[in-house]
Amino acid sequence: MTITDPVRTTPEPANGRGVDELRPVHQFSRNGTQMQVQVHTIDSPTDGGYVLVFGDVDEVCQRGDKPLVRVHSRCLYGDALGSDDCDCGPELALSMNMIQDEGAGVLVYLEQEGRGAGLIWKAIGYQTSEQLDIDTFDSYEWLGLDPDTRRYELVAKTLCDLGMTQVRLLTNNPEKVRALTDAGIAVEVIPLAIRLDTERGRRYLDAKVRRRKHMIPRDFAPWAPLSSTADEVTTSPEAVDQRQWWHRFRRGHRE
Repeated sequence: MTITDPVRTTPEPANGRGVDELRPVHQFSRNGTQMQVQVHTIDSPTDGGYVLVFGDVDEVCQRGDKPLVRVHSRCLYGDALGSDDCDCGPELALSMNMIQDEGAGVLVYLEQEGRGAGLIWKAIGYQTSEQLDIDTFDSYEWLGLDPDTRRYELVAKTLCDLGMTQVRLLTNNPEKVRALTDAGIAVEVIPLAIRLDTERGRRYLDAKVRRRKHMIPRDFAPWAPLSSTADEVTTSPEAVDQRQWWHRFRRGHRE
């Protein structure tokens, strides 16, 4: 586990409707388990989306515990179509499994397809990567695009509005950690160990480490900022459970 100390600031209200309006509550069923879910909006033309609060997160916070939080950018290929070349779908499924196992947690689902460029430019980026044999970060730059325009300040503000001063963040992305700690939220990082079996998928994970400093868990270390220089880290029970779940997930989809 990695604990990140926050930068103490005074939270400001999130843009848009905030957390006091338009927050419907209903029952949600998945994998035979039912939970209550409350939906909030984050209004932004570039970094907006939805905050889904599952179970009684207020009770978790009142106990002094840290709720599980997943900040997830929309990925049609991975989330809906089950792409083997992308870790988005497996990360989302694993995060939801962990939230359901605990009976409470938060999913922030942002409309940030293609690292903020949108689906068409994402597809053009894939095409360029195939034609030039480069990673998608390089292909975005070759196309004149920013490799990643996503921002998470509105997410942090909304979590603060919801009364969350400390969270367990399900992520491998240091930018998400930084946005929350800059807003005064204490973050305990829970890495997501995802294995991709395709060559494109493996190259993409490697590019995330090299180009964006993602802390992708590897076999030799569950939390490795750089695969080539990371120190040996004792594998936590959570990391072992994630890898076991992922192997079961992959077997189930191949059968």
